[in-house]
Amino acid sequence: MTSWNARWRFPLYLRIWLAVVVAVGLLTVAFGWLMRKSWEQQQPPAREVVIRNDRDEIVGQSMVRPNRVPGQGVEFDVRMNDGRTLTVQLPPRPRPPGGEARIWPPRGQMGFFWLLAIVAVAVAVGSYPVVRRLTMRLEGLRRGVERWGEGDLSTRLPVQGHDEVAFLALRFNHAAERVENLLKANKSLLANASHELRSPLARIRMGLELMDPEPSPRSRDEITRNIGELDQLIDEILLASRLDAREADIGTIEAVDLTGLVAEESARTGAELDEAETARAVVVPGVPKLLRRAVRNLLENGRRYSNGPVTVNLRRDGDQAIVRVCDRGPGVPEPERERIFEPFYRLRGAYEREGGVGLGLALVRSIAQRHRGSARCEANPGGGACFVLTLPCGEM
Repeated sequence: MTSWNARWRFPLYLRIWLAVVVAVGLLTVAFGWLMRKSWEQQQPPAREVVIRNDRDEIVGQSMVRPNRVPGQGVEFDVRMNDGRTLTVQLPPRPRPPGGEARIWPPRGQMGFFWLLAIVAVAVAVGSYPVVRRLTMRLEGLRRGVERWGEGDLSTRLPVQGHDEVAFLALRFNHAAERVENLLKANKSLLANASHELRSPLARIRMGLELMDPEPSPRSRDEITRNIGELDQLIDEILLASRLDAREADIGTIEAVDLTGLVAEESARTGAELDEAETARAVVVPGVPKLLRRAVRNLLENGRRYSNGPVTVNLRRDGDQAIVRVCDRGPGVPEPERERIFEPFYRLRGAYEREGGVGLGLALVRSIAQRHRGSARCEANPGGGACFVLTLPCGEM
């Protein structure tokens, strides 16, 4: 599954900040456009115009509203005392050398638009630290949730402030603590119950040996088989609970001859080992008992579900040792290739056909992870399934 972090994305803080900047910019442009339209449509106020002759006598007088013609100056009509109408034209102001006629904005409004620009820049600069501070807390919340979702149930989020983000972090911490306590109680109960079942099983086995009259061979074999299955189940539950505890000591780490181990287990279960690939010894650091258990579980799982031979391939690829166990069984549907490694999960109808409780593959993955490796399921090109166990060859 592709991680969300691996995909390119626009940071949240940058998106919020750009949204603020764009909004302020649009408001500035819109306000400036409205101001320009308002100025262009604004009519000059009516003025009284008086015309006198050379004897300083009034020969014409009128209230006029000058009509400004862009590029042509100002003109207006004045009614004379004799009934005539004069048209007065005032030429435009001379242009400065090498310049053009400035029609807009008028003098006095230029400072206002500079003020708008300064306000827009101030909002952009001032909003960035506020937006970044908020989104940094959200990013911390996301990283904590991701760690918790990846299995680190001890993850807790820092609670800063008294806003909604702080409340969300607080509620997450409460929920995470409850989930962690419930899982610990569940694992403890399961481990203790499994441990306590050992004594009754031992007494049943002893009682079977001392039973008088002695049961028939068929009954003895049936009881012995059931006791063996219960004993194996208890052993797997105890091992699973110990592997789940991160602080538990899984054993002494030493150099393990994985080639010999795989060859022994393949011979024990009747699996076909690809000897051409195992001509060179592959050594990995680990706990021999756990690695043997992982390989044995894979082989027994393949033998249980296979309709044909189970093949084993061991090779070294760089600093990784890769064990492939392939069978000719019904295969595993792609949507369930991850779920089959969950404890007690089984494919539909598998229990009725083959038995088992669904802990074998979960133990394989747990052992691989405790050795800094991995386990996965793939489709077998010839039909069936292939289980791949990958282990590092370097030091743990």
